[in-house]
Amino acid sequence: MNKSKKCLAFDFGASSGRLIAGIYDGEKVVLEEIYRFNNEPIRIKNHVHWNLKSFYNHILNGLATASSIIGEFDSIGIDTWGVDYCLLDKEEKPLHWPFQYRDTRTKGISDEIPIPFEDFYSKTGIQYLSFNTVYQLFTDFKTNPELYKKAEYLLFMPDLFNHFLTGNMKTEYTIASTSQLLNVYSKQWDFDLINQLEFPKKIFQEIISPGEIHGYLLDKHTKQLGIKSVPIISVGSHDTASAVAGIPLEHEDSAYLICGTWSLLGLERQDPIINEKSLIQSFTNEGGISNTIRFLKNINGMFLLQQLRKDYNQNYNKNIDFPDIIKAAKLTDEKFYINPNHPSFLSPDNIIEAIRSYCISTKQGEPNNLGEWALAIYNGLTREFKEQLLNLEKITGNKISQIHMVGGGIQDELLCQLTANATNKKVVAGPLESSVMGNIMVQLYALGEFSTLSETRQVIKKSVSQKVYEPK
Repeated sequence: MNKSKKCLAFDFGASSGRLIAGIYDGEKVVLEEIYRFNNEPIRIKNHVHWNLKSFYNHILNGLATASSIIGEFDSIGIDTWGVDYCLLDKEEKPLHWPFQYRDTRTKGISDEIPIPFEDFYSKTGIQYLSFNTVYQLFTDFKTNPELYKKAEYLLFMPDLFNHFLTGNMKTEYTIASTSQLLNVYSKQWDFDLINQLEFPKKIFQEIISPGEIHGYLLDKHTKQLGIKSVPIISVGSHDTASAVAGIPLEHEDSAYLICGTWSLLGLERQDPIINEKSLIQSFTNEGGISNTIRFLKNINGMFLLQQLRKDYNQNYNKNIDFPDIIKAAKLTDEKFYINPNHPSFLSPDNIIEAIRSYCISTKQGEPNNLGEWALAIYNGLTREFKEQLLNLEKITGNKISQIHMVGGGIQDELLCQLTANATNKKVVAGPLESSVMGNIMVQLYALGEFSTLSETRQVIKKSVSQKVYEPK
């Protein structure tokens, strides 16, 4: 078997997107960044949307750039954030600009849903988040009857991009699991819930598993770009699913902590956990690679520091970057903290004012400088990591020995060390590009290079560097 493979991974995050090539020589995977761009939502009539035209242009530009840099490649895989989607008409044309999940249009809509949340949770295992697909879709159909009449297809963001490349209409399992409409046991659409909500059944597409071929690059793209047709692989198209697959987990008592725009803390399991404790503590059961379940807690993440940088620069006419924020936090002894999951931090107009208000209302005093605002975020995140790690142990009965931290947040050594200190657990940081690595590994699996998830993780461990933080 020819062991030299080149796979392209599109990894779209909530703030940026990139195309990275993974080159596999039979022993290790070497990553090479090909293309990167900012992913800025657009505002239309006071609502926040994703810019589809920009995405399409970047996908094509990325493929053209890849061809010029590495020549021919063997496959393509796409992963994105969860829950968001686009509705298409009978001619397969988008009916609207997809809403960004931080848009506030779903506020209070759960009170109008005719199904108790406990019923949702018993069937889907998905925690309540106001922006889950079910609430977005209910809002869209309630506020726009024409959309309901014209909608023929629902595609999540990675499914939409795959459709653009292949012309095929399919939905990948891990992204569908974020919708709160997928049955966690059958791994198929729960049409009992869908019928009760009076959603049209026709819009829900066939579900395929990670590792299946979604389709092949259309002729119009190959001719335009001057490249050969290659398979578009259905990877773990929810970026968290790819990220977990990209972690060299070795023990059942190892938790993972994915540090991106969101922080995802959890365990990889074979079966869902759905009981009163998991319901009360808002743990979720999302689909993973190789029929696994990602039992995890969603916690607000690096978005908070990104907003602090943005708002501080705007408010004070500065140009600071993350090293400046870290330095300021290290020089601060105050013990301010926030609750990162408090509603005021989901989509704040000004995070500095939100931090001040939260600290004053919780009788901590008033933080007044960059270091104090930053440390309030760091302390808030790590306190939440500690609390949810304890909840994870109580619910699962597993005594967790260490935490695997991955994602962009591990570049922040202060966050890694404070996490080890707060949780009193050893932190193993790396790989940085876990979602890309997981994306590429599923492509290699589909191309016949591996037969099990454990095989891919052995290769990942050989291919990446990791750093250990002991609690102090």
